[in-house]
Amino acid sequence: MLRQGDAFIVTVNSRVTRATSVVPSLGFAASFKNAGILGSDSISPGDKLGLTVFENVKDDPLLGNTGQRVSQLTEIEVDGQGNIFVPYAGKIKAAGQSTDGLRNILTEKLDAQTPDPQVVVQRLAGDGSTVTVSGFAGAQGVLPIERPTRTLLSMLAQAGGVSIEPETAIIRVTRGMQTGRVWLLDLYSNPELDIALRAGDEITVERDTRKFTALGATGSQQLVKFETQTLSAIEAIATVGGLSSSSADPTGVFVFRNEPSEIANTVLGRGDLQGDQRFVYVLDLTQPTGMFEARDFLVRDGDTVYVTEAPFTQWTKVLTAITGTTSAATALSTAAGTALGNAAAN
Repeated sequence: MLRQGDAFIVTVNSRVTRATSVVPSLGFAASFKNAGILGSDSISPGDKLGLTVFENVKDDPLLGNTGQRVSQLTEIEVDGQGNIFVPYAGKIKAAGQSTDGLRNILTEKLDAQTPDPQVVVQRLAGDGSTVTVSGFAGAQGVLPIERPTRTLLSMLAQAGGVSIEPETAIIRVTRGMQTGRVWLLDLYSNPELDIALRAGDEITVERDTRKFTALGATGSQQLVKFETQTLSAIEAIATVGGLSSSSADPTGVFVFRNEPSEIANTVLGRGDLQGDQRFVYVLDLTQPTGMFEARDFLVRDGDTVYVTEAPFTQWTKVLTAITGTTSAATALSTAAGTALGNAAAN
């Protein structure tokens, strides 16, 4: 390790790789994880209900027309106080009830008006127990929390999945004043992250915004977006077309980075550094373990990956700057040799 100017020059080895292998820490707080699954038929203010009443009288039914034993009441909305109004049953507190509980209440109320009524209650899509899905989701909108969509992953499936590469997708859930974010691939592989939803949750599918810059003797020099959750130095070089076969120096692959103090102190074995520190990590791909170190060393957001040019290429550039072209240099050398030969002959 060497310090030149205001930057630390560090040769990458397995210890440095372990100390710097940091990926964005995403996850949900305990309040998200500990929230139990809602009953899929729990009724909330803003929900819409569908009622079907079967009556045992044909001649003079209570709700239907003569000769009609089945009556349907569609899209009965639960008001802000959680109540509904049903003819002959009056105002009923529906919020907090299950569909079965409300059915029992309605049956009891209507039984006094028509003998032995049979009531069916359905919870339809309303704006009570709903979530908002936006961003790079397959479909955006307000979706109800129903029996098949009571958890985050099932709701994403209901929305058509994601419209971007899963490797770059981040799922953000906002609940009141709290927000949690997870990688989509982590959500697939870790059931603990498949949290139960709550009415009013906002689900946003975001694209990973991390980038690195590639410069020097690589296939291309550009600002490059991350395409995977983790990206090694060797993968970063491959992403921009690899090393230039005609000009790159494999002994000089550098990664420029501002390291936070906690990582900087760990890498250097110190404890006195404060604030971000400038680091230049050096990778030599010609060493016996050089390729392994480059494969394990992780590139991070904002890094600059720079590949130096071989000494021969640098000398050619100097010669070109002096003579205009290398062919001109050859011509001058030949002319000089010819002139000296003629002088000696005379």
